Amino acid sequence: MSSVVKDLHSNGVDAKKSESPVVVSDPTLSNGHAHSANGTNSKPFKIFVGYDPREDVAYEVCRYSLLKRSSIPLEITPIKQSELRQQGLYWRERGKLESTEFSFSRFLTPYLANYEGWAMFVDCDFLYLGDIKELRDMVDDKYALMCVQHDYTPKETTKMDGAVQTVYPRKNWSSMVLYNCGHPKNRALTPEVVNSESGAFLHRFMWLEDEEIGEVPFVWNFLVGHNKVVEGDPATFPKAIHYTLGGPWFDAWKDCEFGDLWLKELEECKKAKEKVG
Repeated sequence: MSSVVKDLHSNGVDAKKSESPVVVSDPTLSNGHAHSANGTNSKPFKIFVGYDPREDVAYEVCRYSLLKRSSIPLEITPIKQSELRQQGLYWRERGKLESTEFSFSRFLTPYLANYEGWAMFVDCDFLYLGDIKELRDMVDDKYALMCVQHDYTPKETTKMDGAVQTVYPRKNWSSMVLYNCGHPKNRALTPEVVNSESGAFLHRFMWLEDEEIGEVPFVWNFLVGHNKVVEGDPATFPKAIHYTLGGPWFDAWKDCEFGDLWLKELEECKKAKEKVG
């Protein structure tokens, strides 16, 4: 185990588990006591996770890691393209540069949340090491959405299992987004718009003004191979690791940075599933 990984554990990044991690059929509720940022009781925090059949195990581990460390109830729903097509909510053809099935369907999050309250979208290739309550409590109603505002230009030409790596402004901003679903501007994200607008319009949040986009610390979307941990500086320790180039569930990325943490979480996830069924 590297000294950095040891630091992550010794400084409490691997936060205490909820009393009973739950791994059941979706949508999933965790244990915990719900309360909103202003301290009043609220419904479970809605989280929509991008799902791709090639990365089913990544989705399962992402979900498990969220539930394991959450101190508030969560409602976790995978965004599955096949189901959206059956429901008549998604009909656009897949483009050659779409590396996952949720490249565009992710922007249905406010619609799927009934344009109410705050909800989060996250790619499935995340491993959560922090309590999602910390992130949820950062929401600010003056923003239409909040995210990590990366300045990221990948050097690689391919990612994951050979998918083409694309470069564009605000790269990776849309991979983890807190949506203020009730914000009037997010009413623009109808199924018709999500199915017809360009990648530039959607991934660059072009339905919003810059001042309507809030920022959260980079540790909540810590890009493997880009962001760096500074030993001895807890402010740089990841709360959510994003295996954006590819994770250990792909053979080519078995030995990637922080891959050992993901593999450990996978084993725990498997054991938890065995216990419940």
